Amino acid sequence: MSTNKEWFERALHVIPGGVDSPVRSFRSVGGTPYTVVSGAGAYVSDVEGNTYIDFVQSYGASLLGHAHPAVVERLREAAALGTTFGAPTPGEVLLAEKMTGRVPGLEQVRFVSSGTEAVMSAVRVARGVTGRDKVLKFDGCYHGHSDSLLVAGGSGVAQLGLPGSAGVTANAVADTIVAPYNVVPALDETVAAVLVEPVAANMNLVGPHATFLAQLRDECDRVGALLIFDEVITGFRLDYAGAEQFFGVTPDLYCFGKVIGGGLPVGAFGGSRAVLSVLAPAGPVYQAGTLSGNPLATAAGSEVLSRVAPADYADLSARVARFAAQLNEAIRDSGLFARVPVRGPLLGLYLSREEFEEPENFAQAQVLCDNGLYRPFFHAMLDKGIALAPGAYEILFVSLAHSDEDLDRTVEAAASAARVAAGTPVAS
Repeated sequence: MSTNKEWFERALHVIPGGVDSPVRSFRSVGGTPYTVVSGAGAYVSDVEGNTYIDFVQSYGASLLGHAHPAVVERLREAAALGTTFGAPTPGEVLLAEKMTGRVPGLEQVRFVSSGTEAVMSAVRVARGVTGRDKVLKFDGCYHGHSDSLLVAGGSGVAQLGLPGSAGVTANAVADTIVAPYNVVPALDETVAAVLVEPVAANMNLVGPHATFLAQLRDECDRVGALLIFDEVITGFRLDYAGAEQFFGVTPDLYCFGKVIGGGLPVGAFGGSRAVLSVLAPAGPVYQAGTLSGNPLATAAGSEVLSRVAPADYADLSARVARFAAQLNEAIRDSGLFARVPVRGPLLGLYLSREEFEEPENFAQAQVLCDNGLYRPFFHAMLDKGIALAPGAYEILFVSLAHSDEDLDRTVEAAASAARVAAGTPVAS
């Protein structure tokens, strides 16, 4: 039987670092990544036959869990008709109608193939609309790997201890302004857009202050800048209509990914008809993609969105809140201090040897993520059959497929893992 080690060694020969995305590497936690061969609902199985309760869920893409039977069947039907055409298809119209029908401020969307493309394109639209160059982002927020937005990013950039990326020129980031999350910046008339994760979920979880997003909206309006919500994570996972519904704040542009593809590669950006009128072929802002609106991705995404109602989000949020409280208690009873912040169905996990407050920005989150406790905790959980993201800057994703028994088993494992981590010497 092949092993995870054997597969990773094979990967190292033909794939840089052995992974196709740095967040999948075990660089920050040590050890060898497990190689997944299948998933079903809340579970994934690796090449050695180990099965884990999965809280990665493709970093939030799998709202219904892995390989939901209805999504698999929809994909079979779509694939039988053809996998890509480079021409308009009914599927992209149907998914766009579902999305715009849910989100009040979203009148039109254009599909792309990734969240990175979605954000990159939205920024281009904002510059085209305003005629301005500068874009403001927040420290620790990750908006994909386009050159101008990698500066001060969270997720894998922070995990690897990088301030940005080699290969990005000074000119590429010259028009990018970085501000601390949860602090409303003073803008001027050179700023085209403010780009924000409504819930920061790439520096572990940091929620917005009660008035942060509304005040950002006001500040953008004051100077004529556009407000962009990066909802690649929060879109149709935070709530039935995403962050706009959850927080009551309407942006000018939205960026989506993950859930809207039902587990397939996808991205989308959108806004009002007036804003999107600048896009080619009607306007002067060019954007294109051969695989944009892919019929498999739009079919899967439509199937997922058709299967979740507002009540499902309310139920999932309530279950996650109970789970978070139980996790917090179990870890604290086992020798560590914990904070398990929750926003709707999203939850984070911070560990410490001493009492602390829930982080409000990247600088505070970074101290906790880099204290060395997540590494032994992660491996102890994995040994118990619980798969968390292999990095302290990521969050936990509970899908609709996770049962109460899965969550109870996870809490029990967390108590044991916390005891292991509490007994681990502090790295020098």
